[in-house]
Amino acid sequence: MDVIDIAWWKLALASGLVLLLAAFTYFGHLGMTRSLLVAALRTVIQLALIGLVLEALFANAGVLWVILLAIVMLLVAGREVMARQNRRLTGAWAFGLGTGAMFVSSFTVTIFLLTVIIGPNPWYAPQYAIPLLGMILGNAMTGIALSLDRLTEAVWRQQSVIESRLMLGQTWREAVGDIRRDAMRSGLIPSINAMAAAGIVSLPGMMTGQILAGSPPGVAVKYQILVMFAINVGAGFGSVIAVNLGSRRLFDERERLRLDRLEKRSGT
Repeated sequence: MDVIDIAWWKLALASGLVLLLAAFTYFGHLGMTRSLLVAALRTVIQLALIGLVLEALFANAGVLWVILLAIVMLLVAGREVMARQNRRLTGAWAFGLGTGAMFVSSFTVTIFLLTVIIGPNPWYAPQYAIPLLGMILGNAMTGIALSLDRLTEAVWRQQSVIESRLMLGQTWREAVGDIRRDAMRSGLIPSINAMAAAGIVSLPGMMTGQILAGSPPGVAVKYQILVMFAINVGAGFGSVIAVNLGSRRLFDERERLRLDRLEKRSGT
């Protein structure tokens, strides 16, 4: 079955639904009108640009170009993780911690899928590598941002409780043990909910896209199962790495709580 193309003017027509929602948020005084419109505009610009980049990349499928695009994706995701935290670590840690956790979890899972499970030739084939990395990286970004935000906010609010535990002889791990567990759970909840509801409440994006493109539903289902597993593993291990590194950073070598290593995001 041929893929039905969508004319640009029809996409402009669909944007009217976003404008309708923006009008509702404006007259309802929800304070989200500007954010909604900016996000919609960014969606159009970013996806249009990445479409051009991918067309050029598919035509010149060199491993260096794939690596370069993957690094750009990672750096942008690291910036988003930092921007989504109300309180974040000071200095390079604010960017480096989330970025490093995403690199270890997302890139490891993606390379495993490409080399062991799917096996395209070459293994870095961009039509497989870039979409897979994008889905895994995007969900890991959300999970890590949520877990770090929960960690830093809870530590800030429970300063007296943590310091009391330290004075009673607990180690820093014991003093923030419940906070770390809650932070890790918050990073896992979105991907677990998506996996639990897949196929019943919703048809996931990759499966829907493959079916619309004419792939047999059975093939689309297998790919979607693979992607859902990979997303959960990437987000889960990314959250665990980020929370462990982030919580250790909040204590010095003498295991004293160091809230001066946190800063509140400007404009909040």
